[in-house]
Amino acid sequence: MSKKRTTYSAEFKVKVVLEVLKGEKTLTQISQQYKIFPKSIITWKKQFLENAEIAMEPAKVVKEYKEKIKELEKKVDKYAKTVGKITVERDWAVGKLKSLDLLTKREMVKVQADINITPSRLCKMVGISRSYKYYTPKINTKKEAIKQRIIEISQDEFMCTYGEEKIYRQLLSEGYKVGLNTVSRYKKKLGIKAIIAVKPISTTISDDKHPKYPYRLKGVKIDKPNKVWSTDITYIKINGGTVYLAAIIDWYSKAVLSWKISNIMDTDFVMDVLNEALSKYSKPKIFNTDQGSQYTSYIHTQTLKDNGIIISMDSKGRATDNIAIERFWRSAKVERIYLNEYNSIKELKEDIKNYINFYNYRRFHQTLDYKRPMEVYDEKKYFNFISTADFINKNYNLLRKAA
Repeated sequence: MSKKRTTYSAEFKVKVVLEVLKGEKTLTQISQQYKIFPKSIITWKKQFLENAEIAMEPAKVVKEYKEKIKELEKKVDKYAKTVGKITVERDWAVGKLKSLDLLTKREMVKVQADINITPSRLCKMVGISRSYKYYTPKINTKKEAIKQRIIEISQDEFMCTYGEEKIYRQLLSEGYKVGLNTVSRYKKKLGIKAIIAVKPISTTISDDKHPKYPYRLKGVKIDKPNKVWSTDITYIKINGGTVYLAAIIDWYSKAVLSWKISNIMDTDFVMDVLNEALSKYSKPKIFNTDQGSQYTSYIHTQTLKDNGIIISMDSKGRATDNIAIERFWRSAKVERIYLNEYNSIKELKEDIKNYINFYNYRRFHQTLDYKRPMEVYDEKKYFNFISTADFINKNYNLLRKAA
């Protein structure tokens, strides 16, 4: 059976259009709020503006219509006996029906609108085959399921930042059989775009009294996990002030190994992150940082030396020397942090925890041939995690669809 088409009242359409004209929300937000395709909203706005003149100068419009009616009455009086039937058909079909969609045309032919015209004549007038009167179209459930899943991904709190490539990879991982071009076409048809935000990168504060170490990664082939770790601190603004996020990332797999949020940017802060990573994972061969005072401090550098780890530091003003962690900051900020407002450190910690779990275990990484970071860093740990009850419960609907 064909799906009944949703109809909207004029009052509802005006309400949506006025929401657009306010300019306080994006088209995607309004589309999701009212559960309407962006294309429909654009059409309603165009119709609204084209007919605005009627509301502003009704007397003028009425006068024009009266004049047209008088002219038509004269023509009908003069040609009624010879061309009356053709005029009725033209007014009804050519002027109105030819621009309608196929579904509406079929419904009108079916109902016939109390017009004394045969069904075959009506089909010919609106430009459809007589077979449409008897044919019930079949809905492609697989295509509709893919479209619906694309909509769900675009509304997911983390995956809403996905472009067509990552949506395509996500669908494949869930068992859908679909091509990249098809995903791209469906995205455009549904009016879906990835949500991205951009803000400037913070700077590093160094201490000239602390010794600096050379950059050791130039020309080094990083071809396995735990060969190079890198770390950094970034700033996050919440309601009431600024807090700091530090993290350690494995350079090869891009997996985040440890992290912490603090309201004070001191040495204890970065040491907690380092000690946690060293206690959970195998030691790296090289550890890279910037020249910030926390990383050049005696306790931090000595801890690395005591563990037989080579110290590497970015050259001054060379943020790209620590590109692995810098790219993670960008991903975390544009995909999550800048899209939300945090009222407390507790709220921020919970959200960062959820994002890093998503980043490590669910987010596809282009440079990893669209694998997940933890899948590359420790495949056993990755599969143990995704087999846990908590992960399965959160992804139950996805697994059921793919089955």
